[in-house]
Amino acid sequence: MSQCWRMNSTTTASSQGRPNIKPTASRSAPTAGTPAPTSTSATATAPAPAASASSSTPPSSIDNAKTADLADGLNDSPFTFDDGGNQVDWARSFHGLSAQPFDKEAASILTAPITIDDIEIKPDGIVYLPEIKYRRILNRAFGPGGWGLAPRGETIVTDKSVTREYALVAHGRLVSVARGEQDYFNPEGIPTAVEGCKSNAMTRCCKDLGVASELWDPRFIRQFTSKHTKELFVEHAITKRRKKVYLRKDDQPRYPYKEVKAYGAAT
Repeated sequence: MSQCWRMNSTTTASSQGRPNIKPTASRSAPTAGTPAPTSTSATATAPAPAASASSSTPPSSIDNAKTADLADGLNDSPFTFDDGGNQVDWARSFHGLSAQPFDKEAASILTAPITIDDIEIKPDGIVYLPEIKYRRILNRAFGPGGWGLAPRGETIVTDKSVTREYALVAHGRLVSVARGEQDYFNPEGIPTAVEGCKSNAMTRCCKDLGVASELWDPRFIRQFTSKHTKELFVEHAITKRRKKVYLRKDDQPRYPYKEVKAYGAAT
């Protein structure tokens, strides 16, 4: 019925000069119980979003992956000079090694007896000289800028430590080669560990110059620990855990530790 009416109205409009309107079939309302037709595009099921790596991968696996990437190194291999031999390639060269001894003034500074007040002791009883004092000795002997450390390979990063080989160069001559190492506890600490690795290599190179040689002498170490160190028990202020530590006799435990009596000691 509605279709016939639309056609009649079209004919009347045409006869009056109005534009023709093509007849269109009317759509009947859906009957009860019959689902309304839906567009194919509307009913298409959207693909489920892909699970992100962070949600599907445990945090520990992500951390391990980062550490594994760092194990390939820090992309800091030494420069290779290709200038016809105008510069010494300290990554491979042994130029000047044992060519001649240093002058007497430098030698006396390097081999001078170590000052007792400069020696420190770690909580586990190992005596050492802080790395800054090695640098002061080298500066007095060769002058600031008269010595340096040249890397001889890339930094190797493992799951717990970094290591790299360095050459100690003084007055344009190779003095010694040593490999430094330093532990770290999380990837954010790698830059600090790299600096500690360099200082560790420097102290090892200084052995060949006689700097602080007493600290490698077992008899001197026994005498120093007997006269200048003490061992005591300390307790952590928060965890209440106790342990035995070594200190210089003129030092005291520092927060969060405080000195306590040993277990079973008389009160």
